[in-house]
Amino acid sequence: MSESVNTRLMRWGFNLWPCYWGTGARVTFIASDWREVRVRLPLTWRTRNYVGTIFGGSLYAAVDPFYMIMLMKNLGPGFVVWDKAASIRFRQPGRGPLTATFRLDEAEVVEIRRLLENQVKVDRTYTVQLLDSTGVVHAEIEKMIHISLRQPS
Repeated sequence: MSESVNTRLMRWGFNLWPCYWGTGARVTFIASDWREVRVRLPLTWRTRNYVGTIFGGSLYAAVDPFYMIMLMKNLGPGFVVWDKAASIRFRQPGRGPLTATFRLDEAEVVEIRRLLENQVKVDRTYTVQLLDSTGVVHAEIEKMIHISLRQPS
């Protein structure tokens, strides 16, 4: 899958948006169907902590919004999607650039819709890893996302 004009513009928007720009990370790819997003987090003066590795806040902030936004884009306006909880597990210090790839498959979207036929709300948990160029995991972030049907106003 490739980027569309719309997702390319969204990628540029993320990278220029002060909240995201401040993390030091860059969105490098958003699939046209919002089923895959890639992020790169370099070790720079903006992301370096006191001991010379990537700051934990940058690790988390680099990956924070994406599962929520991907679900919003795939489920559509009839759904309420919110971040509910998160945790981060630091595996190894980040001493160089790290990347994260977010994936959301069709089966997950179908399952959420199916569950909401009989339930008022569902909470789903997603995990993303920040990896170095050799595939070593440096941080693992777990996001719990709340999803419910939007109530008519």
